[in-house]
Amino acid sequence: MDPRNIDIKDYNYPLPDEKIAKHPLAQRDACRLLVRSADASVSDRRFDELPGLLPDNALLIYNNTRVINARLRFRKPTGGMIEIFCLEPASPSDYALNFASTSGCSWHCLVGNSKRWKDGPLDGAVTLADGHTIKLTAVRTERTDAESIVAFEWDDPAVTFSEIISAAGEIPIPPYLNRETEESDRDDYQTVYSRVEGSVAAPTAGLHFTDSVLEAIDRRGIGRREVTLHVGAGTFRPVKSELIGDHDMHSEFIVVSLDLIDELAAIAGNCSKKIIAVGTTSVRTLESLYHIGCMMSAGDWDGELPQWYPYSENHPGLTTAGALKALAAYLRNRGLTSLVASTRIIIAPGYEYRIVGGMVTNFHQPQSTLLLLVSAFIGPQWREIYDHALASDYRFLSYGDACLFLK
Repeated sequence: MDPRNIDIKDYNYPLPDEKIAKHPLAQRDACRLLVRSADASVSDRRFDELPGLLPDNALLIYNNTRVINARLRFRKPTGGMIEIFCLEPASPSDYALNFASTSGCSWHCLVGNSKRWKDGPLDGAVTLADGHTIKLTAVRTERTDAESIVAFEWDDPAVTFSEIISAAGEIPIPPYLNRETEESDRDDYQTVYSRVEGSVAAPTAGLHFTDSVLEAIDRRGIGRREVTLHVGAGTFRPVKSELIGDHDMHSEFIVVSLDLIDELAAIAGNCSKKIIAVGTTSVRTLESLYHIGCMMSAGDWDGELPQWYPYSENHPGLTTAGALKALAAYLRNRGLTSLVASTRIIIAPGYEYRIVGGMVTNFHQPQSTLLLLVSAFIGPQWREIYDHALASDYRFLSYGDACLFLK
């Protein structure tokens, strides 16, 4: 099957607003967990049962990204409000360097009320955690129909941009929640293992984990590893084209350690060990590794995995171990300890999973690329599972209930 010919309407389902969870449960791991086992049977469980439901000798891999307070508001002298939504760093383009910037940096941004922002700076006052106030200025340096590049400057060189957005910005909760950000979202919309700043949306499957669940996983002897994928606003972008082939995937920044790549290469082909990815972000990161290794082997790697490369006629089709070893060799030859790359991978029916043998995920929006990813993993049974979840009053989307899907 060529996924470019898929009609997105075939991945629609009715989702009443009352099925969308507007807030998480008070106890994260008390949510429901729909389990689709390796034999395709379906059962209803609780998330705190997850440690006992994972396959023996599994390796759990999750995304350690941390959501930033990406939404900044500036008031014009005339009283109008301009909202600036930071998407990804422009200069410095490296996330860590940008957050550590003092005095100035720039970002690719979405601008609310964009037409009201004429040429000229926007000024605001930011009160930091220690109580002192600094002046923050925003200047739009470039503008297209889709986004703007905004330069930020501030008058205290002892303050980093990370400190500024932490104090001045808001957590950008998903638009489908149809509510304003609340103080509780500062904690609710972060995973307990988040630590690397950069996302403008949470890897929401990870929101269900608690320290006690992680400790129970450790007691079972199941390994835990981290990857980083900074989730962009494009994760909320609906598929507006009729055919998937006309949809452009957003680019996302990933970091994976060489040690983990070596470990995955050693595991490849070992049927007794399953890689369980927490969330679609971890799925996309892990599956991208295989194709990046193939590109490196063919001498085609330029820093970004194209959207349709997995389905290309020119794909070398290496074994999983072969591709991961090629990736590891590429990094070692350049003295690198981590892969830092961008991926536009789209995973849709017709895709062959190479690394992931199971996933923990949430219930996704109709006609979304995330639903396509799930369907590529479990096949047409996705509709039966979603029908069951709707009939059984599962809670949907970011703050909703979870699924465990096993091959």
